[in-house]
Amino acid sequence: MSLNKNKLFIYFSFFFSVVILAQEPASVEKDSMAMQNLNEVVVTGQINKQSVDKSVFEVKVIPRETLDRLAGNTLADVLNQSLNISIQPNPSSGKSSVELFGLDGQYFKILVDNIPLINDEGLGNNTDLTQINLDDIEQVEIVEGSMGVQYGSNAVSGIINIITRKDSDYQWEITPYVQEETIGNEYGFFDQGRHIQSLKVGHRFSDQWYVNGNVTHNDFTGHQNNREGEFHALNDGRRGYEWLPKLQYSGKGLVSYTGDHFRSFYRMEYFNEQVDRYDSVVRENFNPSTQTSNPTASDDIFTSRRFFNHLNVAGQLFQKVNYDISASYQQQKRDVEQFTYRINSREKFDVESQEYESRKGFYSRGTFSNFFTSEKTSLQLGYELSNINGYSSSAAIAFSGNNIARRLESYDAFATAEFALGERFSFRPGTRAMFSSQFKTQMAHSLSAKYAFDNGYQLRAVVGTSPRNPNFDELFTYFVDVNHDVQGNINLEPERSLSTFLHLKKNFFQKDLKWRLSSKISAWYLTVDDRIELTVVNETPLAFQYNNIDEYRNWGTSFTNKLVHGDFQFDLGLSLSGESKVLNSEDSFNDDYLYALQVSSNVGYQIPKINTTFSLFFKYNGPEYQFVLDPEQDDPTFIRSKREGYGWMDASIKKTFMEDKLQLTLGARNLLDITRVNTSSVSGSGVHSSPNTGLLLGYGRSLFVKLLYNLKI
Repeated sequence: MSLNKNKLFIYFSFFFSVVILAQEPASVEKDSMAMQNLNEVVVTGQINKQSVDKSVFEVKVIPRETLDRLAGNTLADVLNQSLNISIQPNPSSGKSSVELFGLDGQYFKILVDNIPLINDEGLGNNTDLTQINLDDIEQVEIVEGSMGVQYGSNAVSGIINIITRKDSDYQWEITPYVQEETIGNEYGFFDQGRHIQSLKVGHRFSDQWYVNGNVTHNDFTGHQNNREGEFHALNDGRRGYEWLPKLQYSGKGLVSYTGDHFRSFYRMEYFNEQVDRYDSVVRENFNPSTQTSNPTASDDIFTSRRFFNHLNVAGQLFQKVNYDISASYQQQKRDVEQFTYRINSREKFDVESQEYESRKGFYSRGTFSNFFTSEKTSLQLGYELSNINGYSSSAAIAFSGNNIARRLESYDAFATAEFALGERFSFRPGTRAMFSSQFKTQMAHSLSAKYAFDNGYQLRAVVGTSPRNPNFDELFTYFVDVNHDVQGNINLEPERSLSTFLHLKKNFFQKDLKWRLSSKISAWYLTVDDRIELTVVNETPLAFQYNNIDEYRNWGTSFTNKLVHGDFQFDLGLSLSGESKVLNSEDSFNDDYLYALQVSSNVGYQIPKINTTFSLFFKYNGPEYQFVLDPEQDDPTFIRSKREGYGWMDASIKKTFMEDKLQLTLGARNLLDITRVNTSSVSGSGVHSSPNTGLLLGYGRSLFVKLLYNLKI
């Protein structure tokens, strides 16, 4: 059944009014927003865990409180509001990837507790953000710019490090929650909308031992829009979904031990996702003798399974040297079930199943520090090794092929030191050597510095390099038949990158912290050379191969502010960036810089007397441009393509009851009702091509309600 979106909004508003009238005094006075997050502690890129203020690197932190205000369930829900980050959803596959500084997910690394997360296409890169559940996350840390010394290859434009929770102040914590959400204007209790249930249980056995477990079910039933779903039996192109249905199950577990000079944890996760694709072409199968039809269609079910294991030990050697060692075994598989579906009788036949993608591997990372007694000098030595074995079959794109397994091994060693010259100036050089079974030895270098001025201003400068290794497709693709010739290239060299960032930061505040203002101006320049592109290597017959040929440049500046006054919080960030591509792979290209503007802001207001927090998030993505080949010209000619700008707004109201044990969150995503954004090709001053259907970005305004109970004993 469907429920009208406007009626649901009225229902939510009425329900919230009842909640407000049922006010109860808070038994415990809460800290104001100005008292929160004063000393955020970060681990990403650090020699030792330390506060953001003392870090030589500029680390952005998205705390748990912000995740709760957004009521986000996956990483895509949260990063959609982050400055300089663009989320690229794909409704036909159900995936969402991240783009930073104009570079896609191949150049950006996603880590969980400093461990790169395996996925369909590699280790840490091209990760599907919708497959990362947030239920056990403590905070998200983001570092922009090349981080090759600390995190190896493919950390070109930056990294995201997801920090999970590993401790508790309570003996027992039991947290179930349910969340119901419309998908645009579509909702039903069972067959439409988004339905989420989760249960988390944590137990502290003693001061040393802590365990927790979490299970989550996330059912996204798909968005039809002008389609008619899987049971539509007419061949009018309206069968199926605009946004494919997606069903996810995840289970997580943690065991941690904390001693005087030793700590350890083991974390595991099992993730299962099913995406259903329904063909819009319906075969009528009319039987003249009976004057009946038995309509059928060719459908697919894609299943992803991920196993994640992480063992970490940390402590001291010889009562002096700190060590932190992690070992991880991970595996991700994708299966496809292809079949013919009898629509009227709901039957499958001619079923064929195949595993068409697989990645599995072992990864280990270790660091050793605290070699000197001096507080002004720190040294960190580290290693990183990975052994990844996998294949990608052609089955999913409908031509035959064999699953040829390939192995990539890497063995890295790195060193970084930090020197404090007085109270104001510190700098940190670093280097890494990367040895691989496939590529020549690669090097990464970095130099970071921080200077504290008299008036409280802090200046940070970060210069770093990182290679981007060719992925499995670029190395091992083999798609050759009578109509195609597309091949990988095992002789590819890693791409080379260099980034430079400057950050000027200042904190203003009253002595009693009734208000606080943090302002930061940043500027950057990022280059990527020897970019890998698919090039024509033979005209007749036409043949393609991946080669190192292109270049990329990006520069920009941003201005961010965070104002907290009592129970009021306001964040505002502006970013202007320009990108230039040198397309040596084409006979004719334009390397002019194309500029884009982003604005990100959020407002939060807390009313302690009624235990209620109001939040509003807004991000404006300005028009974006790129040069594309003109389809109307015989000779290769590049013209400028424009994607219109758009705004994305989310809002929520969170109310707590029973001394914060019960939480009710009401909200809306995509308040501006964005679905498609127009794109056009511009030549001179006019529109060169007629408007098209545009880029599909969302499924419209959606409303949600979340009810959570947090029992702490």
